[in-house]
Order: sequence, then C-alpha cells, then structure tokens
Amino acid sequence: MSEMSFEQMLEESFKTIRNGEVVDGTVIDVKPDEIILNIGYKSDGIITRNEYTNEPNVDLTTVVSVGDTMEAKVLKVNDGEGQVLLTYKRLAAEKGSKRLEEAFNNKEVLTAKVAQVLDGGLSVVIDEARIFIPASLVSDTYEKDLSKYKDQEIEFVITEFNPRRRRIIGDRKQLLVAKKAELQKELFAKIKVGDVMEGTVKNVTDFGAFIDLGGADGLLHISEMSWGRVENPKKVFKVGDVVKVFIKDINENKIALSMKFEDENPWKDAASKYAVGTVVKGVVARMTDFGAFVELAPGVDALLHVSQISKEHVEKPSDVLSVGQEIEAKVVDFNEEEKKISLSVKALLAPEEEKAADAE
Repeated sequence: MSEMSFEQMLEESFKTIRNGEVVDGTVIDVKPDEIILNIGYKSDGIITRNEYTNEPNVDLTTVVSVGDTMEAKVLKVNDGEGQVLLTYKRLAAEKGSKRLEEAFNNKEVLTAKVAQVLDGGLSVVIDEARIFIPASLVSDTYEKDLSKYKDQEIEFVITEFNPRRRRIIGDRKQLLVAKKAELQKELFAKIKVGDVMEGTVKNVTDFGAFIDLGGADGLLHISEMSWGRVENPKKVFKVGDVVKVFIKDINENKIALSMKFEDENPWKDAASKYAVGTVVKGVVARMTDFGAFVELAPGVDALLHVSQISKEHVEKPSDVLSVGQEIEAKVVDFNEEEKKISLSVKALLAPEEEKAADAE
C-alpha cells in the first residue's frame, strides 16, 4: 500500500461536512471562552463564547463538561487555522424560533425570565430566541419604571411572529386583563350589598380611595371614610393599606364602599347624650355669617347661632370665635330625625343676666 493511497483512505475515513450543516459532537476540552468538540471530522470543532450564548462573560467551564454531547451548526469548515468554526446559539435560536412559531399559532402561554429591561419594554429569551414585550403590553396599568421586572419570570403570549424581520412580539397585558375579568366575574357572583370585606388601598385621590377587593376595585368616597370629617384622603390612607369596608351599593360593575359602620354611628345614642338642657363641650369646626358649627363628636355637629354666642351683640361669629377653639354651651334644641342640634352659650348665663341681656 503506497503512502498516497493510505492518506486517501485516511481522508475517506472522515465524513465530509458543509457550511450550515448540523453536526453531533463530544466535548473533548473546555476553556472559559471556548469549547472544543470531536465531530468525527479530520479537524476538531470550536464553539467560542459568543457562539455559545448571548449572555456576556459567562465562564463556559461552568456550563459544559468534557464528555458532554451536543449539537452544533457549521459556520466555517476551515476557520483559517484548520479548525471547524461552529455555533450552538444560532442552532438553538432556530429551534427556539420554531418553538415560538408553534406557540404563536396555538396561542400558547409561555413563561420566561426577563433578560433585559430596555427603554421601550422588556426582552426575554427562549432557547436563544429573543422576544420583545413593548412597555404598553407589559401590564394592564401604566408603569413608568420597568426595572422591577429584571430577572423576574413572567407569563406572556406571542402576538406577532416575523423572524425574517427579527420581530417577535410578546404580550403580557392581555393575560392580566383576562385574569382580572375572571376574578371580577367570580367576585360579583358572591358579593352583595352589606357585605363586610377586607381590601387593599390601590390609589388615593382628592375625592376618595380605590380599594382592591380581589377581583375588582371599589370606590370609598371621602364622605364615606368616617362618621367624622375627612379633609384630605391622602392624609388618612396610603397605597398598600389594608382596610375593612362594607359594600354600600353595587351598580353594574361599580362598587361603592363605606367605612361608616352602623355600630359606630355617633348618632346612635345622641338623644341621651345631647338631650335639651345638657351642657356640652365642643370644638369650633367652621363658621358662617349666621353662626358657628361646633363638633361635639366625630360626625356630630351642632349649630351655635350668632344670636346665641354672647349676651352682647355679635356682628359675625369670627369676631369672637376661631376655628379649633373649644367652647362650652347648652343644648337648646335636638332634632334626631334631621340630625340637627342647636346650642346656646347665652343659656349658660345666670337667669337674671340673660333677662337683662334680652331687655337690652
């Protein structure tokens, strides 16, 4: 056997490969930045870090071991140094693309970890195939800062699949909307007016607070927050507070809430506490030209008419009283049905002084 024929036989003992071909190989060596494969060819195959994964600075010795078998795609039969340049990530991306195409056609719900938070949305990777989720499709509510989603696993569906334009779009919002609709349906099926519930403050405005009841939001209007006076809801509640409320009204998909529980109604025993002739103490809450309203208890205001403030003539209540001032007066009229109480400071005067004042 001649030397030439031996070399020819040796050459023929190795398979031939072409660019773009998928080959099987066995890892014979691993370095932090490259993998060397025996692919049954006259030259070994090389997978660089950049052709293994999109993850930067990964140490390949931590993800691949000698003896592992893997598939790869031929990029160059000869990289200039007599070795075969292979890619693992592009083959994985092709497989991932097919996987995503199936998911797109079947409207399958996918789960993946957020790889990057971008200016316009989120990027997730499935089998080295990238999916972009625009900011408008990340949540069912506006979110200015998406950084909280970094490394978080999220669910989404593929709503646009165009690998030629490298455009694969994911949508998380529609899943959240559908889930909320289901929870809302379940909630409305079991609640009724009068039910006491616990909820979480979702948003606070100047006119009230929106409470998440676990499926739908209810409005706790400022007038229903307390039997007393609430000037600013934002000073009473903050987002995340857990509150106990009861359902005051249900109108289609709107829920009106209240915290004015009847057992805490300050008018419940008002007839005995504020009977005519009773001397009471209160705080001036607000004033008008005709009198001052005095808070006797949270939710119970009484009118001190300008003519009943002093034995002397008073032009305006603000001439002698100030908001926040504590006063003592006598109840001269009580109307439980209309929830009206009238006070008099003059009535506390000695009878002869009162007569003299009236004569004047």
